[in-house]
Amino acid sequence: MALKSVHSLSIPTCISSVHNTRSRSRFSIFPALNKSPRLSHSVRVMGSYASSQKPDNVQEASSIGYASISEEEWKKRLTKEQFYITRQKGTERAFTGEYWNTKTPGTYHCICCDTPLFESSTKFDSGTGWPSYYQPLGNNVKSKLDLSIIFMPRQEVLCSVCDAHLGHVFDDGPPPTGKRYCINSASLKLKPK
Repeated sequence: MALKSVHSLSIPTCISSVHNTRSRSRFSIFPALNKSPRLSHSVRVMGSYASSQKPDNVQEASSIGYASISEEEWKKRLTKEQFYITRQKGTERAFTGEYWNTKTPGTYHCICCDTPLFESSTKFDSGTGWPSYYQPLGNNVKSKLDLSIIFMPRQEVLCSVCDAHLGHVFDDGPPPTGKRYCINSASLKLKPK
């Protein structure tokens, strides 16, 4: 397919082009799609760090059936903003969340189910205005492909225990993982050390 301007492509043509990116080495109109061959790989390995021992603060899936909690019950348990972010996949405005610039040592837990998600030692200043971490705790965080923005496929980050929406993960973080878990403050609760 000859490269056309973005404005001349119809939505079905763009979507078709997205699905065909594996057969081409680069697709320069949509730079975010240049990584699509690696996308399925990142889905498989996200949050799975090889280790024979689990840290003490890694929580296994709870026996509590979070899937059975109704929308009305979540609304009672959470603030309006927390509900919007975690249960409706919202995003808080940059530089407004409680933890975007916090440097307090401790562990960040899920606001919905109290699962420990990130250690403050993995937090870094990404310059984005959201709390950013280069590594989650064990398998307490999972990710899945988010196609809510057609031209910008991303990896959504969720709590492994209650499926709360936390934010997104990108491949532009610091060593040792190269990941940037960009998380909404409203989905977190910091427990200082």
